Amino acid sequence: MAKKGILLVNLGTPDSPSTADVRKYLDEFLMDPRVIDVNAALRTFLVKAIIVPFRAPKSAKLYQAIWNNETGSPLKHYSILQQKALQQRLGDGYMVELAMRYQSPSIESALQKLKEALVSEIQVIALFPQYASASTGSVHEKVMSIVKEWQTVPDITFINSFHDNELMIETFADNAAKHQPETYDHVLFSFHGLPQRQLKKCDHTNSYCLKVDGCCNTLNDTNKFCYSAQSYDTARLIAAKMDLPKDKYTVCFQSRLGSDPWVQPYTSEVIKQMAEQGKKRLLVFCPAFVSDCLETVYEVTTEYGDEFKALGGEHVQLVESLNAEPKWIDALEKMVLEG
Repeated sequence: MAKKGILLVNLGTPDSPSTADVRKYLDEFLMDPRVIDVNAALRTFLVKAIIVPFRAPKSAKLYQAIWNNETGSPLKHYSILQQKALQQRLGDGYMVELAMRYQSPSIESALQKLKEALVSEIQVIALFPQYASASTGSVHEKVMSIVKEWQTVPDITFINSFHDNELMIETFADNAAKHQPETYDHVLFSFHGLPQRQLKKCDHTNSYCLKVDGCCNTLNDTNKFCYSAQSYDTARLIAAKMDLPKDKYTVCFQSRLGSDPWVQPYTSEVIKQMAEQGKKRLLVFCPAFVSDCLETVYEVTTEYGDEFKALGGEHVQLVESLNAEPKWIDALEKMVLEG
């Protein structure tokens, strides 16, 4: 019997923390028209002439700070563990391949392996809990652009998002419990940021996103694919699992780039507000990531931690991502088996 193919796709990481490899990674990532969604000429100028030349050396130093000489980048390390664990769970009737949207292993190479194995179907799981055009949408587009050239195309299915996946929610709550959340003054749910214009593009009515008060507070037919609305829903579900009152947590967004307005409130500004309110200890989730990476290990623990201390705070504690937690592998297995 032919095997079923599973393609796990994460964002990507440089092949090494060298400036040259980081430049190569940033160039591929930022030239994606779904990531910097402006006209091609302007995007090329911004990326090639301004962003990458200045950002690559700085980012290389940050990657060097989190790089492990044996396992490489945390994101790739944990992604490989997830792929291996899922393969073991599913058994010989499945073939699980891992790809990165940018850099290696490429989506094209992973799909080629599945093709050569004569799999009967392919299920694509982009490892981003909340849907965004710049992440999940980009993965789906890339997969379709590759398989459209195949002479025979097997059944292909995509998981759009899993922001409310019960086992994922439980894993984040379990990871937080290890840090005794009751000993912290406030909890932050810090999601990766997006330009506001990308949220507006997902509003097909052109009359709801950022035009209706509290537009992201609850999910409905209009905003069901909205990254921000799904993020708020993820935070609400984790908080409910922890019995966390609404006044004890704040949803915020990190990793801004450029001068255009991004999804707000910004994590850096919330941290400043927490310090001004006399908060001393912050517990921080990053539920947009299934694997710890530069944005969690360094941006939260080091950058925000140092910033908070400089403002009078005492400690910022990162809640570890899903990584290779058994319950998270349970979640992936269930996604596959339930289709």
